Amino acid sequence: MKLPVVASAFSASLLSSVGAARTFTVYNGCPFTIWPAMFTGVNQATASPDFTTGWAADAFTAVSFAVPDNWTSGRIWARRDCDFSTNPGPNSCLDGGCNGGLVCDPSTGTGVPPASLAEFTLSPSGAPDFYDISFVDGYNLPISITNNAGCPAPVCAVDLGPNCPAPLAGPFDSTGFPVGCKSACDANLSGDPTFSPNCCSGQFDTPATCPVSGVELYSYFKDACSDAYAYAYDESSESALWTCPAASQADYTITFCPPA
Repeated sequence: MKLPVVASAFSASLLSSVGAARTFTVYNGCPFTIWPAMFTGVNQATASPDFTTGWAADAFTAVSFAVPDNWTSGRIWARRDCDFSTNPGPNSCLDGGCNGGLVCDPSTGTGVPPASLAEFTLSPSGAPDFYDISFVDGYNLPISITNNAGCPAPVCAVDLGPNCPAPLAGPFDSTGFPVGCKSACDANLSGDPTFSPNCCSGQFDTPATCPVSGVELYSYFKDACSDAYAYAYDESSESALWTCPAASQADYTITFCPPA
């Protein structure tokens, strides 16, 4: 599928400062407008993409931008049903909203769950790139990560909203359609998120003490989208965390609403 790139942003200063960069493309394959967003882990500002942290994406449009090849703790997600005119902040969207409104605050604009995440830690040499699709913060849109290097391409092309178990369903749009599916942690099914097997918190904060068996409704996410993180320690599934050799210098495409 050839993506119709309608905008791009490459910075000569970025390329000269870090010596190398990758090309990331964010494509909206949904038949409606979404508002993609991006966040870089705290204290990683010198290795941040030289691009806005939030923008509007019409249906079937894409943007491409440069990302430094030492970008770590990076995440990209999309927001749904946004209106920034009266309440520019985390509640401007039905899901995925962030501090800052349209343009997410670079320090605190991580996004309000539920939101489907594409997460990246790149490496210029030595260690491989690590990347994943995460539903640890819940789900709000189908999503995929592809690349030009022949590395694994995780995908969740299923809309998990309509059949989301009742305790996790929502938020809902004006027609009553569920535009999100919360994680068991975010839905607070255990009653105390600071001491919960669903959140892998408190005494459950290690892989050994937070097994899959203790996470409610884990199978709903994992059975439908086996390539994605369904809870914090899902590496044990061997189908959650993906790698690509640093020498490949892979470029990545994040697609929301990829084809089934």
